[in-house]
Amino acid sequence: MIGALLEGLPEPAWLVDGESLTVSAVNRAALRLLGLKPERALGQPPASLCGSLEDEAFWQGAARDPFARIRSDTVLTHSDGQPRWVSRSISPVHTPDGGRYWLVLLHDQTRRRRAEAERETLLAELRATLESTADGILVVDLAGRVRSFNRRFAKLWGLPGGLLHEPGDAGLWLSLQRVMRDGEQYRLRIEALLDAPLMRSSDMLRLADGRVLEQVSLPQMSRGEPIGRVFSFRDLSEKLAAHQRIEELGRSDALTGAPNRRALADRIVQLMSAVATGEPLPSFALLHLDLDRFKQINDTLGHSYGDRVLREIVERLRGAVGANDTLARLGGDEFALLIDGAQMFEAEAAARRVQQLLAQPFTFDTLSFTVTASCGIALFPGDGGSPDDLMASAERAMHWVKESGRAGFRFHVPRKEVDLLSRMRLDHDMRQALAEGRFRLHYQPQVELGSDRVIGAEALIRWRDPQRGDISPAEFIPLAEESGFVVAIGDWVLREAVEQAAYWLGRGLRMPVAVNVSALQFQQARFVENVAAALRDAALPASMLELELTEGVLIGDADEGLKRMQALAALGVTLSIDDFGTGYSSLAYLKRFPIQRLKIDRSFVKGLPNDASDCGIANAIVQMGRALGLQVIAEGVETEAQRDFLAQAGCHEFQGYLYAPALRPEEFEQRVRPRRHVVDTAVSGWLGLAGNG
Repeated sequence: MIGALLEGLPEPAWLVDGESLTVSAVNRAALRLLGLKPERALGQPPASLCGSLEDEAFWQGAARDPFARIRSDTVLTHSDGQPRWVSRSISPVHTPDGGRYWLVLLHDQTRRRRAEAERETLLAELRATLESTADGILVVDLAGRVRSFNRRFAKLWGLPGGLLHEPGDAGLWLSLQRVMRDGEQYRLRIEALLDAPLMRSSDMLRLADGRVLEQVSLPQMSRGEPIGRVFSFRDLSEKLAAHQRIEELGRSDALTGAPNRRALADRIVQLMSAVATGEPLPSFALLHLDLDRFKQINDTLGHSYGDRVLREIVERLRGAVGANDTLARLGGDEFALLIDGAQMFEAEAAARRVQQLLAQPFTFDTLSFTVTASCGIALFPGDGGSPDDLMASAERAMHWVKESGRAGFRFHVPRKEVDLLSRMRLDHDMRQALAEGRFRLHYQPQVELGSDRVIGAEALIRWRDPQRGDISPAEFIPLAEESGFVVAIGDWVLREAVEQAAYWLGRGLRMPVAVNVSALQFQQARFVENVAAALRDAALPASMLELELTEGVLIGDADEGLKRMQALAALGVTLSIDDFGTGYSSLAYLKRFPIQRLKIDRSFVKGLPNDASDCGIANAIVQMGRALGLQVIAEGVETEAQRDFLAQAGCHEFQGYLYAPALRPEEFEQRVRPRRHVVDTAVSGWLGLAGNG
């Protein structure tokens, strides 16, 4: 009867006899829970089936208290040795016949306890993961109450110990607002996020202490429904600072720390942007500076000294700009000054300040020297509507200063479109003229002072176009130099003049000729080989050819120039300096280079004998040439008074209208052949740039 009742119970159970305190009945559910057979359970002390200390204490007291009962959780051991967690209750049972028992009922909690243990382990691992991440994590419910956060979050926001805000606390947001640069704006942003549970967002937060945090917020979902919101925070301060530093390096010159070309262009765009916004049209000036002959400092003193000079120049130029102006290093020895609000008068004043600042001597260690600069000025908006156009205009003006003698400044003079088209047509026609053989050489006699003997000829280029007529070399040669086509023209003039001299020599007229060599032509890698080839092909002795070099050629790459001149001298070619006195003359290179002749420029001959300045310069050049053992020839002699002065000064030769203009080859031969006064001396001639002599 009792066994049947126990089997009817859904939970494990057994019955303990009150007299013997042994198990008198047990159901199958209990046997399965214990993993025992009936014979192993029946007749056993109850503590052997569920043997915790609590149970042992209970059964010891039950012998004295027939109404004792207990309800609690405990652990029993399965026959396989594994524990089983159960909720166990022991209640007294008294039968009508006076029998006394205790009913032991159990509810198996093993699966639940194991699930809880697994959940706790998972939560611990999740907590460890959250704590190990570099981001600060905050989890809130849909009302904004704190559900969880990690220590990194507390540290990022400066929460004391991270423990002031426990789960369920909605006051956390007030703490965050207090450390924000704009707490009210942040409050409105959080409210907007909480009102839109499915919204995803990424925000940059600026804290009052200067730090910048990235806040990413995502909805927390469960079974497809939002249950809260997860915020992650990352400190971007160092990253942004590094990025800003990289940006600054990309916009500044590494050597001097000054803004670079990119930064200057951005500043120009910023000033020009007023045009698009409808604000009053701005005005500003751009000064483009290029140091004069700075290469000599690097070549002579070394690049370390050159770098020191560049840094010192930047420091000086800062004294020429105001708070709203921009000083930039464009690269190499080029600089730019953007003068905000400047028109022509203010730009000129800034250029003069620059000249004054650079005029002060530079002193490093025991060395003292002076640096000058050529400055081109462009004005907005007249000289360009974009940064590139404006900088190009200023650079063109700077080059005009270079060509005019350096160490000065000049405003850009805009060229009309028709002028640009005319230059394009002229450039095209000039190239066609060379290809179609329209160029000709004329020759101007050069005469020995005192004897009137013709000692040579200067070759001068001439161009007669079928449509344009005669085109002056002064018009097309500068364009050829600018485009680089002067090299091709120069090669043609060299070969044409050499062949003419060879033709005359074959006819019994020994007449040395010379051509002027442009700086660009002289710098060509195979220039010496080309000269040798021209002489060889025409079978002309090298002593019958003279090459005139401008002073600018000599002060370029001095070492390379010396090597080429020595190679030319080894061929037997005569070398001379053209237009002496108009450039940067130096006794050093006159002594160092293998030069045989000097030509006095026509600008110093024109005023003779009445202009005291011209007289002094001409005398000085003649005396210098004689002291160095050089032949001296004057060009542009048009009067007998000029000739007589030069003869008295000791000049050796002259050329000019007084004797003859430039003549066609047959006219030249007819003019000089009857005289038969020729010597084996080279005659200088400029490569097509000379006029009528």
